[in-house]
Amino acid sequence: MNKPKLVLVGNGMAGVRALEELLKLAPDLYDITVFGSEPHPNYNRILLSPVLAGEQTIEQIILNPLDWYADNGIALHTGKTVVQIDRIKRVVRTDEGLEAPYDRLLLGTGSLPFILPVPGKELDGVIAYRDIKDTETMIETAKTHRHAVVIGGGLLGLEAANGLMLRGMDVTVVHIMPWLMERQLDDVAGKLLQKSLEDRGLKFLIGAQTQALLGNESGRVRAVRFKDGSEIPADLVVMTAGIRPNTALAEKAGIHCNRGIVVSDTLQTITDPRIYAVGECAAHRGIAYGLVAPLFEQAKVAANHLAQMGIGRYTGSQISTKLKVTGIDLFSAGSFMGGEGCEDIVLSDPFSGVYKRLVIQGDKLVGACLYGDTVDGSWYFKLLREGRKVHDIRDKLMFGEGALGDAGHQGQSKAMLMADTDEVCGCNGVCKGTIVKAIKDRGLFTLEEVRKHTKASASCGSCTGLVEQILMFTAGGDFSAAPKKKALCGCTDATHQEVRDAIREQHLLTIADVYAKLGWRTPNGCSSCRPAVNYYLISTWPHEAKDDPQSRFINERSHANIQKNGTYSVIPRMWGGETSAAELRRIADAVDKYNIPTVKVTGGQRIDLLGVKKEDLQAVWTDIGMPSGHAYAKALRTVKTCVGSEWCRFGTQDSTALGKLLERATWRMYAPHKVKFAVSGCPRNCAESGIKDVGIIGVDSGWEMYVGGNGGIKTEVAQFLVKLKTQEEVLEYTGAFIQLYREEGWYLERTVHYIARVGLDVVKQRILADAEGRKALWERLQFALQGEPDPWFEFDKAQVDTRQFIPIVPVAAAQGEPA
Repeated sequence: MNKPKLVLVGNGMAGVRALEELLKLAPDLYDITVFGSEPHPNYNRILLSPVLAGEQTIEQIILNPLDWYADNGIALHTGKTVVQIDRIKRVVRTDEGLEAPYDRLLLGTGSLPFILPVPGKELDGVIAYRDIKDTETMIETAKTHRHAVVIGGGLLGLEAANGLMLRGMDVTVVHIMPWLMERQLDDVAGKLLQKSLEDRGLKFLIGAQTQALLGNESGRVRAVRFKDGSEIPADLVVMTAGIRPNTALAEKAGIHCNRGIVVSDTLQTITDPRIYAVGECAAHRGIAYGLVAPLFEQAKVAANHLAQMGIGRYTGSQISTKLKVTGIDLFSAGSFMGGEGCEDIVLSDPFSGVYKRLVIQGDKLVGACLYGDTVDGSWYFKLLREGRKVHDIRDKLMFGEGALGDAGHQGQSKAMLMADTDEVCGCNGVCKGTIVKAIKDRGLFTLEEVRKHTKASASCGSCTGLVEQILMFTAGGDFSAAPKKKALCGCTDATHQEVRDAIREQHLLTIADVYAKLGWRTPNGCSSCRPAVNYYLISTWPHEAKDDPQSRFINERSHANIQKNGTYSVIPRMWGGETSAAELRRIADAVDKYNIPTVKVTGGQRIDLLGVKKEDLQAVWTDIGMPSGHAYAKALRTVKTCVGSEWCRFGTQDSTALGKLLERATWRMYAPHKVKFAVSGCPRNCAESGIKDVGIIGVDSGWEMYVGGNGGIKTEVAQFLVKLKTQEEVLEYTGAFIQLYREEGWYLERTVHYIARVGLDVVKQRILADAEGRKALWERLQFALQGEPDPWFEFDKAQVDTRQFIPIVPVAAAQGEPA
């Protein structure tokens, strides 16, 4: 089968990070083509400042060399600008006429620098500061010219000014606002920063408004004139007065833009769901982010959906800022706007050059501004992001995380005090535990090795010192070899049981609540934890916690089993394995009508229709008119029966009737893993009840109940639990056992492994010895299943996204050619 085609427009950090994440999840899903207008492979744009300052080279900031594209089968077109998106034919075209078809399109067009609309802006020597070319121009200009003017005293402007000064130029920063970096700093910190930079040799014109740029006879800039009539010399003018999302290509294609390309929480454009946008060009909930950390969060979510997992949601980001000027420590996060109920905690020590301001509102930290001492910046950002109440640490809050420990912590480094869940690298969302694990598991000994395997400190570099501390203590320290508890996944240190306990004890009802309360390292989780947490929520709080279909595996989202060739199998439910002539006729008619190639009887006494096209699934379900068999789900699959006493001359009990009762009572039940029942009418056990999760065997005096069997790769014989007399008792005891497993089993843990973990004696105590507890379990199961919809027919109630059954039209067909 031909792979679908994915085209990325924009070879920048956000777009390529999305490809990196996609290749981890689905390395062979797409044929990928990338267009970049620059003649370079993907590089770290935020490290251009150290390159300008002479601290790094262009080669050192390349993130993905040309070999990376080739190794991953990516067709890279550098120096090519896409100028048209044909959404009808689903083709992109470059300025040179090159075309590339797409099934999915990812826009990572970034942003454009804002150039002040003043006379002279077109003069030679007037540039922006956005890419390698601009950086190289500044480096070359510094070799032959003296006077530089940087317009804009924000983060980028100050880094440019510092780099030019280190290159030997006389630099003046022009800033129209009352203090530097007014979006990130308050006035006190802004003025402290200005003084520190002035001491280094930079000049500042604060509150100055540029009126015109003046040129010489050769057409090069020579001076900057201000509104008050004054002038200063300028051989180079660098515009860093802000950026604007680059939306021209999207607007031309009719894609809705408003302060950026408007995207949903899945990073799909609201105009065309086949087209995604990430990075500085995207506007999410009215915000276009310009810092790297939120852009990487967007990339991860977009990759998740491009990989057809449909789990991730991007809900916005808290951002923090650090200045990449060597020797100046500055950190900012949150808001300083103030408002009703806001309080300030301020520490100011001008002699030592230290200033800290914490803004508290509603017993929560909402803003932090640190100058001169930023060691606790990541801790304050963690408090801010988690929304933790601070009343219990209010008196020590200003003195940092170290003040909360005992005297034994004094003198320990920041790295030693950090918990494994604490974030080290804000740009890439890397916590301490991830770094420590990589160092131990892979035997890492250098900073470059840590960067390669974790990406910590690989972006802005402001956390490099902290990463080096962690490396030093981990690689050279004496660590305990004691076995550690097994975390649910790499996103958290919490175990399955700790997650289950937290959901119950704290009455958590959403995945976001779980991630927030338990300090998840990644805001959107992963394909391992999201299905597990989703199950724990709906099994703990039925009818309260809302099922998230996008956090289920592909089979459960499609409500059919995907096969190796991309088609699906449909297995309708037959109560106790019993069917009728009418049902068989409908099945046969559907097989003929939809050209279903294979019809097979399963081991669970059901009929399997194999080779159903996804776009035919709904029609097949409707035509056969039978309930979902849940053969695709972590749920009750089948109740296998023999013919029992109704027909068999050896039968002692009516196994078919009991099997149908059991199946009708539990058929809509989701569980930690698939569940299979069987009912045999006599000890000859023709229904193979001895290797089922629950097996019932008829004897002369009633029924014997067995639990924890498994007929899979490693056959496990079920263990005897109890002997019962009536069908009603079988229903109650079976329901109680299954509900106990539903409430206490870990996700993807079969009943045999659950029993092995807790012990059969515990199960007997809960089911046999505690009559009230058993009845309560049975009642909770009935409550949980009350009103549970059939996903094959109750689409809306079951939250089935029917859009997934609409086929993607091949490009050739869209162009009127044979598909």
